[in-house]
Amino acid sequence: MLQQVMTAPGKIEFREVETPVPQKGEVLVKIQKIGVCGSDIHVYHGEHPFTKYPITQGHEVSGEIAALGEGVSGFQIGQKVTIQPQVVCGKCHPCRHGKYNLCEELKVMGFQTTGVASHYFAVDAKKVTLLPEEMSFDEGAMIEPLAVAVHAVRRAGDVTGQKIVVLGAGPIGILVAQTAKGMGAESVLITDISDVRLGKAKECGIDFCVNTREKDFGEAVLSAFGPDKADVIYDCAGNNTTMGQAIAHARKGSTIILVAVFASRGDLDLAVLNDHELDLNTSMMYRNEDYVKAIELVKEQKVQLKPLVSKHFPFREYLKAYEYIDENRETTMKVIINVQE
Repeated sequence: MLQQVMTAPGKIEFREVETPVPQKGEVLVKIQKIGVCGSDIHVYHGEHPFTKYPITQGHEVSGEIAALGEGVSGFQIGQKVTIQPQVVCGKCHPCRHGKYNLCEELKVMGFQTTGVASHYFAVDAKKVTLLPEEMSFDEGAMIEPLAVAVHAVRRAGDVTGQKIVVLGAGPIGILVAQTAKGMGAESVLITDISDVRLGKAKECGIDFCVNTREKDFGEAVLSAFGPDKADVIYDCAGNNTTMGQAIAHARKGSTIILVAVFASRGDLDLAVLNDHELDLNTSMMYRNEDYVKAIELVKEQKVQLKPLVSKHFPFREYLKAYEYIDENRETTMKVIINVQE
């Protein structure tokens, strides 16, 4: 079978390797689709601080079960699945208390350990999640980033009836906005400086879509929600500007959740954060229950994934996919690799 290997920043080879045989407790997955993530782009540019080369990439994935290892039950050959890419120790304090997304020795497939970018991939059955038969493989490959959004929304507790702001209308931002609505938020405002991205958010049913180059953020919040402002603000852009906006315009006593990886060391007005008794929280990846909820939201048509798919590339054109993203950053949402082509 073919396996993708990034040998150095900007360089990808395809190697013929033996198709793996699932060992005890493992499932062999025939990989169908892989989504390209912003973190993958960092690896492509040699800018990911925790990735060494060579590395086989791929962590947003869908496929179908091709074989079962000894002792595996609950799966059948041919079923559609996705894979949770976290590799955890199971022994540290977070792992022992159900917070394995915070494992002290966390590794992620495609970054610190081998990713799924191969025709077939053998994996611990515990990391495999069934997908509904009616779900497309494209949608299945986007359950991973949707699980990020589900986990982030849940960090604020129950959002039913609440007014939500999302800063940043990239794929994660739009998924957070949709998830908040799907989980009961009264209304959602999303901001960005790209009309193209905001257009996608509007297509996905977000209530208020505002370009903050054209309208002041504080005015946008007041216009959407009135003087009580928002209950929760999610920063899905992760920079001094957006976090500064959140702190400056949050309602006193409300909640800010940092979802994005912060682009640099923060230069923030912590005096206002303290004076307004704002709850500043964060979100890191996901757990199994977030995958389950993500699938449920798509199945119930509360989250739309198809509008976020920008382009497909055959497996051997992996490098062209990265080049395309670099050349079309503002207009590209999610690029999908067709592994079996």
